[in-house]
Amino acid sequence: MKADIYGMDGKKSKSINLPKQFTESIRPDLIRKANNVAEANSQQPYGAFLGAGIRAAAEMSRRRKAFKGSYGHGMSRVPRKHSWRRGTQFGYTGAFAPGTVSGRKAHPPKADQDRSKSINKNERRLAIRSAISSTIIADLVTARGHRFENLISVVDNKVESLNKTKDVEALLLKLNLKDELARISVKKVRAGRGTMRNRKYKTKKGPLFVVSKNCPLTDAASNMLGVDVCEVRNLNVRLLAPGGQPGRMTLFSEEAINLMEKNKLFFKTIKKETKPKVEKKTKETKK
Repeated sequence: MKADIYGMDGKKSKSINLPKQFTESIRPDLIRKANNVAEANSQQPYGAFLGAGIRAAAEMSRRRKAFKGSYGHGMSRVPRKHSWRRGTQFGYTGAFAPGTVSGRKAHPPKADQDRSKSINKNERRLAIRSAISSTIIADLVTARGHRFENLISVVDNKVESLNKTKDVEALLLKLNLKDELARISVKKVRAGRGTMRNRKYKTKKGPLFVVSKNCPLTDAASNMLGVDVCEVRNLNVRLLAPGGQPGRMTLFSEEAINLMEKNKLFFKTIKKETKPKVEKKTKETKK
């Protein structure tokens, strides 16, 4: 399978043979599974305070003739604390138990709970290869909402040397991605509690640049909404298929394609360790 390489002027310069990673069959189930595992492992532990709702002195005696007891008063056995006193008479308020005011939760989230998930290495590599091959299928890229005239997958190596945001934006305009830039520049205010939890705005995912090494493009594109830059050896499903949906618009540099083919990235199989065979000694061999 071949792909055209586009230069910095937005025109075709030559063609290149794509490696085997781009010929993998599309597996939406594995892509979704790998994305769920990655999201679960990136979650921050959370839980309720251990003493929340149980810091009230809500012990009442149920025995006969006990001081401040509930025996003979026709009271249910809900834990209570006394709120007022008039001689030997007391007023009580429910506390401590679930369902009472300021009481504890029945089963609160525990901060020490292990919410991590795991996935086989071969499954994860297959999911990454499947996500890579989905980036060159125009129908899948369009289904994600990206806007383009001709799907471009490979660009010149000079893209890695761009060190200004305006140069990156100019390159995308030359690649006929004006509508795509207009789409990702929209920023909406999130509805609900998320506005108070450091996620006030909602943005859309735009093009992903895949480079061969750490380069100035990483800083240059960091100021653009929805645009990400990643080294080819650090590719993962969350970047290639955000939300578990394959088909993100991805621009590979020529050197990144060469490294992927040379090092056989995400294509190595795990070799099982085999124990050496031990010959059983028989009576005849012992003699």
